[in-house]
Amino acid sequence: MKKKTITIIGVVIIFILCLMTLYRTNKSDEQKLKKIKVAEVAHSVFYAPQYAAIANGYFENVGLDIDLTLASGADKVIAAVLSNDVDIGFSGIEATIYVYNGGEKDYLQTFAQLTQKDGSFIVSRKKEENFKLENLKNKIIIGGRLGGMPEMTLEWALKENGINIDDLTIDTSIAFSAMQGAFIGGLGDYVTLFEPNATDVEKQGLGYVVASVGELGGIVPYTSYSARKSFIKENKDVIEKFTKAIQMGLDFVNKSDNKTVAEAIKPFFPDTSLEDLENVVKRYKEIKVWPTTTEFKEESFNHLQDIMISAYALEEKVPYKDLIYKNK
Repeated sequence: MKKKTITIIGVVIIFILCLMTLYRTNKSDEQKLKKIKVAEVAHSVFYAPQYAAIANGYFENVGLDIDLTLASGADKVIAAVLSNDVDIGFSGIEATIYVYNGGEKDYLQTFAQLTQKDGSFIVSRKKEENFKLENLKNKIIIGGRLGGMPEMTLEWALKENGINIDDLTIDTSIAFSAMQGAFIGGLGDYVTLFEPNATDVEKQGLGYVVASVGELGGIVPYTSYSARKSFIKENKDVIEKFTKAIQMGLDFVNKSDNKTVAEAIKPFFPDTSLEDLENVVKRYKEIKVWPTTTEFKEESFNHLQDIMISAYALEEKVPYKDLIYKNK
């Protein structure tokens, strides 16, 4: 009996020691994760690869702990990076060009792209079965912040399709985050909305998606990750790991079916049904908004600058080699 008791005690002690070892191992793993603060320009299914990378643990796999915050606007994202409130900014690359041209010595460099087309859709107040861009003439469309990629890409698409922008009114007075509410409140005949906002308006019967600005605007490094030159220089390993995690997110989204992607990002959109998320993912995949790689060519960077020049937001192109950081 005594021998049996000793054996039981021995087993219990071994079990406790195993638990303690496991706890210490987990604690040690947690301590190894490097926290990186990231500010995103908007919260949209458009950025599904990013959310998938977080949800699927890709950042943790490379040793990073991502602290993601919403800055609502490229100008606010860049301000957060420049003030060192965050390490990495996620927005349209046009914002980094503005900083560069502003004379900032420790300007921002872009190191990874997440989307390759505009992610907004033109939403009409009325149902239009055979919508044409000509329908926008003499109408008001809420287009986003002046000098922002959504508004500039819209202008580009109109001009490329023979529409004189003087023949309609593009309202640039509404903040990006307030565009849906302004349209629902009765402002404008059309509005450009990202997902899931466009689907939400449709479900309420208050508007109808009639066109994709992304399809009209072509390939462009639309939303990307950037950081100060000094941060990148001092944290090349972090940039490499971050890029690797984003690449895994892109691979997951591009190779998985719509439902699988929707299920992965659902925690980031608790108020949107799984069915709606699946449909939105399908809508974005159909226009190929997600690239297969985080790298983008100088050709697409120059196309972005062509769009900016067309919108009178840029006088001459800036050097690709200065603004783009490539992992060696």
